[in-house]
Amino acid sequence: MLFLPMESTRVSRREIFERCIVNGLLIASVPMSSTKLFALWQKTEQEATKPTPEEVLGPFYKKHAPNVKNLRGSGDQGVPLTVSGKVLNTRGEPVTGARVDIWQADHHGRYDVQGYRYRTKLALDEVSNYEIETVMPGHYSDRPAQHIHYLISAPGHKTLVTQVYFATDPYFEGDPDRKHAKGGIVGNRDLIRPVMLYEQGTTPRTAVRFDLCLEKA
Repeated sequence: MLFLPMESTRVSRREIFERCIVNGLLIASVPMSSTKLFALWQKTEQEATKPTPEEVLGPFYKKHAPNVKNLRGSGDQGVPLTVSGKVLNTRGEPVTGARVDIWQADHHGRYDVQGYRYRTKLALDEVSNYEIETVMPGHYSDRPAQHIHYLISAPGHKTLVTQVYFATDPYFEGDPDRKHAKGGIVGNRDLIRPVMLYEQGTTPRTAVRFDLCLEKA
């Protein structure tokens, strides 16, 4: 099935970029002071004990995806994106035996409904860390905000269905704090994550941290 990219907004990409830097939504890969690092650590610790908000499953979930970490093929269009995090319980402890289904649209906003492109089901280790290499997903008309889907299951815990969104997405017009409810697309502001921008050689790349917190069954 093919979805056309969302129409461009009135706000230019440069304006979005500048607003994101000013509002701390786009993070340059530069050293941080110890005070800022401690504040970030405290914020992460607080969020780690808060159950991740749920989101809709959507119509494009497929069972039996392969356990692969690299979803980006050679020559794939789109900005390279690394998504990483860990699966924790509400006490901030790693969840043993977690399985994480991840699926998304490609750079053009299209899902692979015939095969398993941009789909994986990760079996996490005892530390419960995960990391995938992919591309920034494209926009499409039904859900115009860029997003990646998650379905997380683990013994003794409630299954979680959620999504991660990107603070740099032009859909939020540089202000996700005010625009996150736009169009009823995003159910919770906490699911919109900051994006780190860096370069590898001459290639611009992005990275997002998305930790997941499960509740006991």
